[in-house]
Amino acid sequence: MNVLSLFDGMSCGQLALKNLGVKVDNYYASEIDKYAIKIAKKNFPDMIHVGDVTQVESKHFGADGFDTKIDLIMGGSPCQGFSRAGKNLNFDDPRSKLFFEFVRLVKELKPKYFLLENVKMTREHRDTISDVLGVEAIYIDSALVSAQTRKRYYWTNIPYIFGPINQHVILKDIIQTEGELKGSTVDERMVTNKGKAYCLTARYDGAVWWNSIERSQRTMIRIEDKVCFPEATKKGYAAVGVGEGLDLSYPTSTTRRGRALIEKAHCLTTISPNQGIINEKYNWRKLTPIECERLQTVPDNYTEGVSNAQRYKMLGNGWTIKVIEHILKNLEI
Repeated sequence: MNVLSLFDGMSCGQLALKNLGVKVDNYYASEIDKYAIKIAKKNFPDMIHVGDVTQVESKHFGADGFDTKIDLIMGGSPCQGFSRAGKNLNFDDPRSKLFFEFVRLVKELKPKYFLLENVKMTREHRDTISDVLGVEAIYIDSALVSAQTRKRYYWTNIPYIFGPINQHVILKDIIQTEGELKGSTVDERMVTNKGKAYCLTARYDGAVWWNSIERSQRTMIRIEDKVCFPEATKKGYAAVGVGEGLDLSYPTSTTRRGRALIEKAHCLTTISPNQGIINEKYNWRKLTPIECERLQTVPDNYTEGVSNAQRYKMLGNGWTIKVIEHILKNLEI
C-alpha cells in the first residue's frame, strides 16, 4: 500500500496504520515543520518527505523513486481559519485555502481512499467541504476513546464508518504516578490552605471579600480534601479532588464555567497547556508531555527529542490515534 500524507505533522496516520498491522510499502509525507519532521523520522526512518504541499505535483509520482499509484491520501489541513476558537476567517484565511491543495491532489492522483480531518466549524463551511469532496462529514469526539474532549469532523470514502464505542477513559487513567515523575521538572503551583472558606467569591458560606490583588493571588483554595476555585454558577465556585483537573487558562476570572476537569481534559491546543491536575500534595500541576501523549493515545515518549514547547505544539496539532485507527480499520486493501 502506498500512502500520501498531507500536513503530516508527527505522522499520526502512519502510527495508526502501524498499530493496525497494515503493510505500507511507501509512506510519502508533506510537512514543513522541522520539529515535526524530526519526530516523524525518529519513529519512522524509512518514510519519504516530499516537502511543501503546494509544491507536490502528480507528475512527481513515477519519477525519482516515487511509485505511480497512491492508494490512500490523508491529512488534516490547517484548522486555524475554520476553528471557532480562532478568528472565524474560514475560506478567506490562507491557511484554510490549503484545503484545496488536498482536493487538487485527490483529483490528480485518484487514490482508492481519502481521509480529511478538521475542526468543528459552521454548518456552511462543513457543507461546502462535503460538497467539494462528495461525502458527508462524520462527527467524532475523541472523548469516546480517550480522556480528552476533542470534537472533529472527518470526510472519507472509506466505507462503514460510525462512531467508536465509548471506552470510558477518564483523566485519572492517564495521569503519571509520582514514581513516574521522579526526577522530572514539573510546573507546580501552590494552593492556599485555609481551614475555612476564604475564596474569590463572596458566595461561599462565611467567605470574605478580598481586594483585587489578593483575589488574583488566591485563584485556588484548599478546603478539606477539595481544591476550590471561582466558577460562574449559582454556587459561585467549583471543587476538584486529587487526580482531577483544573483549566487555568483564565486564572482570575469569576465569569467562566467548565474549568473543572473531572473526567475529561479539554481539547489540547498548540500552546503549552494551562490544564493540570491536583496532585497528592493538593497543588496544581501542569499536564506533562507524556500525559498529553496519552490524551492523544500516542505511545509514551513518542515526541521525545525536541523541547517541551514543541512537543505540546505537535500534540495539539496531531490526531487522536485511536480515532484514526477506528476509521482506517475499514480499509479494504
